[in-house]
Amino acid sequence: MTKIFEKPLYPYERSPDQDAITPVRHKVVVIGAGPVGLAAAIDLAQHGIPVVVVDENDKVSHGSRAICFSKRMLEISDRLGIGDRLVEKGVTWNKGRVFNGEDEAYAFDLLPESGHKRPAFINLQQYYLEEYLVDRVRELQAEGADIELRGGSKVSAVGTHETHVSLEIDTVEGPYNIEAEWLIPCDGAGSPTRRMMGCDFGGRVFEDNFLIADVIMDAEFPTERWFWFDPPFNKGQSALLHKQPDDVWRIDLQLGWDIDREEEMRPANVIPRLEAMLGKDTKFQLEWVSVYTFQCRRMDKFRHGRVLFAGDAAHQVSPFGARGANSGLQDTDNLCWKLASVIKGDAPETLLDTYNDERVEAADENILNSTRSTDFITPKSGISRVFRDAVLDLAQTHEFTRPLVNSGRLSVPAVHDSSCLNTPEIGSFPARTRPGASASDAPLPNGWLLDQIGGEFAVLTIGFAAPDVPEGVKLIHVAEPSDELKTRYAGDGGGGTILFRPDQHIAARWAAPSAIDIANAIQRAKGA
Repeated sequence: MTKIFEKPLYPYERSPDQDAITPVRHKVVVIGAGPVGLAAAIDLAQHGIPVVVVDENDKVSHGSRAICFSKRMLEISDRLGIGDRLVEKGVTWNKGRVFNGEDEAYAFDLLPESGHKRPAFINLQQYYLEEYLVDRVRELQAEGADIELRGGSKVSAVGTHETHVSLEIDTVEGPYNIEAEWLIPCDGAGSPTRRMMGCDFGGRVFEDNFLIADVIMDAEFPTERWFWFDPPFNKGQSALLHKQPDDVWRIDLQLGWDIDREEEMRPANVIPRLEAMLGKDTKFQLEWVSVYTFQCRRMDKFRHGRVLFAGDAAHQVSPFGARGANSGLQDTDNLCWKLASVIKGDAPETLLDTYNDERVEAADENILNSTRSTDFITPKSGISRVFRDAVLDLAQTHEFTRPLVNSGRLSVPAVHDSSCLNTPEIGSFPARTRPGASASDAPLPNGWLLDQIGGEFAVLTIGFAAPDVPEGVKLIHVAEPSDELKTRYAGDGGGGTILFRPDQHIAARWAAPSAIDIANAIQRAKGA
């Protein structure tokens, strides 16, 4: 059977645009059919915005690449229409273990409380995620959505103008030109669009290399994240083990700085390393091998007029902590409702500046955490290593030191405390659901809170009488809330009213607001 990453899923087809006398102008063009680009296109199409995706490839990525997908990413995927498929195929996990040498330093649980629809994480090869996103594009097309996916279409030139962006696209049948009112480059860490526009990309490149090996084997390891500091099979370095579907296991092995990358990727050198870890009697087959170097970088700004960068094209972090693809989908989640509102005339164009402000803030948080993880995993000085080793020794018996162990702080959604879209709260409420935070799921009498909120503005009332809300705003009234809902949202009086943005971040909360209070908060959240 042909593997997913070997067969074209969106082969080149000639477009009517190639025969147009003058360049055809499109509402939105997305560059890149990876997870971030496809998610952006689907989100916009579900908001009723016409969108074209162009990619020089015609198939999904080879190799599992990103594999760890967070609870927040799964909640976003629910709104994109693929959440169930991801969870059904993926390997679910909440727990992890950290080892110091051969000894377990400690174990952790990323979702110790009940009352959530989705797990803390799933592991799933990136090519499955991309396949499901392409399938979702086809579903939307069958439903009549104006969404197009053009494979074999390489953007070779970009020109920015006050009212549009011009694009030259190369194909096997020659080049042609189109225009976009709005352009979203999601073309990866090496972003040709970023280079063509001469945009900066500053940050740190860390002096270390890591070997990634995806191996197929029938093993008895539990479905957990296992991380080793200084294991006997990779002395003086680190290692990571994750389970994926189809009996595929992800193994990361730290190599050091002064290496020959091509030589390290040769099976003759990879297999002995894996045998040292797994045992010579363990039968396994290599599926994919790569070597990577940590990088923590971002663009100075993500919005350049009518060009809005997202995902790795805008920012990069080291893979420990699973912040790459997860933060990329949070970029599109933040951007697409705002862009749709601007295109529809429901919000001023300045709303898009808050995409830049909020997601730059999130990127800085991810880079900070990723940098700290990298510095702990690969100490840069003798005293740093002494500190690291002392923390690991103490962690086995002293619980207070365990938060200092940093094998990769795992991805969590950013909280936009300082966003100008927030309305100052009135009353005393749980800190976890303050304005700027992403919604925390909870069971309702008729399902799950996040499913009820969906992807539009919504108001949740707990206990109090349901207020009047503007037309087109969803009202979720819960007279008898579950303990989980009260714990996560209710104020001191046992109730409350919460306004959610279309990306399910909280915009405002009160005890008992008036209809005018709610209407004003919605206008503020739209940047008006």
